[in-house]
Amino acid sequence: MGEVVRTLPEGDRVCGVTSLEEKIFILRWKGRAEIEVYDVITFLLQRSLPVPNSAGEFFDMTSCEHHRCVYACDPKYVHRLDVKGAAASASTRWAVNDIARGLSVNPASHNVLVTCNTKRVKEFTSRGYLLREVSLPDDVATPWHAVMTPSGQLIVCHGHLYAPVHRVCVISADGRQVVHSHGGEMGSEIGQYHVARHLAIDSNESVFVLDIVNRRVTLLSQTLEYLRQVVSPAQLKRWPYRMSLDVRRRRLYVTDNEFEDGNYTSGRVIVISV
Repeated sequence: MGEVVRTLPEGDRVCGVTSLEEKIFILRWKGRAEIEVYDVITFLLQRSLPVPNSAGEFFDMTSCEHHRCVYACDPKYVHRLDVKGAAASASTRWAVNDIARGLSVNPASHNVLVTCNTKRVKEFTSRGYLLREVSLPDDVATPWHAVMTPSGQLIVCHGHLYAPVHRVCVISADGRQVVHSHGGEMGSEIGQYHVARHLAIDSNESVFVLDIVNRRVTLLSQTLEYLRQVVSPAQLKRWPYRMSLDVRRRRLYVTDNEFEDGNYTSGRVIVISV
């Protein structure tokens, strides 16, 4: 089981989290998108960065060491912000021409993977040129997040709140078949999920799975065999929606939002050593 290292300050709803170049980036929604930048050692807030042209709700965030930038997405656009030392500036925004739900970076090519609610994963260059689209199998309903392993496997999590099936799947290269899967019928037992919402990959290609309703993070092998639970409901008191893995420090950054009367009232990030 992981150990809670720090809880970052309470504030507005957290829409995403990532780390890059000794910094933790937290994406909050304050009627507009704003990124808070924290030091990865002291956990002190260093600055806040507005996201230009952020007129609607944001859904996810990721980063790329190769291009030294962070990405954030609203339903229509991916926003790229370059990170250069103490400064950061918006450099690119491109249309997804779909409804985006999740972001990740292909570790081999450093391209951006956008998971869309039309059961497609779109791969863009870092500047927004569309390279390819992968149409997911029919039984992968409501995909939330897709990641690529260093060896090139595409892994997707799916299942909305009332869906009968909640799984994590390895998808074939052509997108037509599920090669491996973990999960199935909705539930809270080992081997079950209730909205498997976000994924992360470590250096061994093991898979971290964020489960919203069960308030936990599960660790799976490269072939999606159950290994152990790494974050428990006791550590996540609210509703976790996003996470980011700092592979070098073995830290998991997990968003934890309060949801009352149909609205998100506040949010924070839990830092967990794994």
